Amino acid sequence: MKRIAVVGGGMAGVAAAYELARCAREGAELEVVLFERSLRLGGIVETVRKGGYVIECGPDGWVTEKPWALELARELGLDDEILGSNDDQRKTYVLVGASSEHAGTLQVMPDGMRMMVPMDLEALEASPLFSAEAKRAYRGEVERAEQLKAAVPESDESVASFVRRHFGDEVLEKLGAPLLSGVFGGDVATLSVRAVMAPFVAMEREYGSLIMGLQRRGEKQQGAKSTVFTSLRSGTATLVERMVATIPPEWIRLGATVRTIARDGQRWTVGCSEGEQCRGSDRFDAVMLAAPVDVARSLMERVSAEAAALMTMEASSAVVVAFGFPDATKVPVPAGFGFLVPPVSSVGSSGRAGSMLLAATFVDQKYDCRVPTGGRLLRAFFGGAAAERLMGCGNDEIAALARMALARILGPLPDAEVTVVRRWPRSLPQYAVGHLERMAKLDELLDELPGLYLLGNGYRGVGLPDLIRDGRQAVRAYVRG
Repeated sequence: MKRIAVVGGGMAGVAAAYELARCAREGAELEVVLFERSLRLGGIVETVRKGGYVIECGPDGWVTEKPWALELARELGLDDEILGSNDDQRKTYVLVGASSEHAGTLQVMPDGMRMMVPMDLEALEASPLFSAEAKRAYRGEVERAEQLKAAVPESDESVASFVRRHFGDEVLEKLGAPLLSGVFGGDVATLSVRAVMAPFVAMEREYGSLIMGLQRRGEKQQGAKSTVFTSLRSGTATLVERMVATIPPEWIRLGATVRTIARDGQRWTVGCSEGEQCRGSDRFDAVMLAAPVDVARSLMERVSAEAAALMTMEASSAVVVAFGFPDATKVPVPAGFGFLVPPVSSVGSSGRAGSMLLAATFVDQKYDCRVPTGGRLLRAFFGGAAAERLMGCGNDEIAALARMALARILGPLPDAEVTVVRRWPRSLPQYAVGHLERMAKLDELLDELPGLYLLGNGYRGVGLPDLIRDGRQAVRAYVRG
């Protein structure tokens, strides 16, 4: 009988516990304890279902081309729940010209864009989003393909440096910065391009020109039909709920804060706060450390100071505010999925905390089955320094600031029927330049600590598919011995 501790009940930890339960049902002799310091499982994956609204408090789905979340959904018998994004309405807007005196205007991104890279240069030419100079930079990027290929840096660089080399400052400021901030809540001047834009780095090595690489890739994939994003009709939390339903209840300890982990001969000792669900210290054959990276780092300091140092990284906070309106006609929004706000744009003239909105989603247009008939659902996202300042505000104040920021851009808003506010402190680790090299060194150190696995969004990807893949692969590696 092998005893395994899973520390942390977010998506990665739950996926690991789910996979352990599956292995146990297939005959593996396993005893598992899943420690979660809060009173619920799922971490930032949470769905509020109220009055016909399906409101995501964290991720609203996943990128379809990463297969691991979709595979899990089907394995869990959720085929009828799988919901693709409404890509026939997939338009994204960028706020331009905003200042303390002016609200700015929403300008649509050209069709055929993959992040800041266009597939269709003709659509780009017709777009009012970019200046003539930026359009020349896009055309010139194709012409410089061989030059760019020959000049690929040997070492990692920032996202800002990478985008600037290909397209210049305007594209970086209007698209590169807001797109990456919307995912990571971070600074493109410090984010590692090899860690957060790996497919584009590969395109540069093969083609030089990112535009050419995207066009060639599109030709190879012609005929393949799938939506860009995928979710579930009843919300992403259904993934967590279905996994939890397969985990033996006696494995789960909620309200259990792990304080220490230590190597104990060939085994591991895990100590947690005394409480109804926690019994001081216990011994295990393996520990799957799926806690937030800050928590995991502090637990690792007494195990390996060198490993803990490699786990030191900045993390960005996020605040999500959702508004459900019963009458969509009173909340006019343009057709599309939502808008991005370049970090240099100030939304709101008061100068108060929360005046910097990073993005907003027109949820009922992105996905079906999210609102009652005739309703509308908007979601505002704050990150970075603005989110940090908002952490100390009450829900009513945060909702009022979010409402004011949205109204300044979209126009007057009626009273919401449902309002949901969520704070996620330091929830988005920043993969700084050199991240992959640091993780390779960390993996080398972990090889010297058999039975210890690091899971979560601080290491190999922040998306739901990445977390599911990591949790399940770690279990399979352990069970295989």
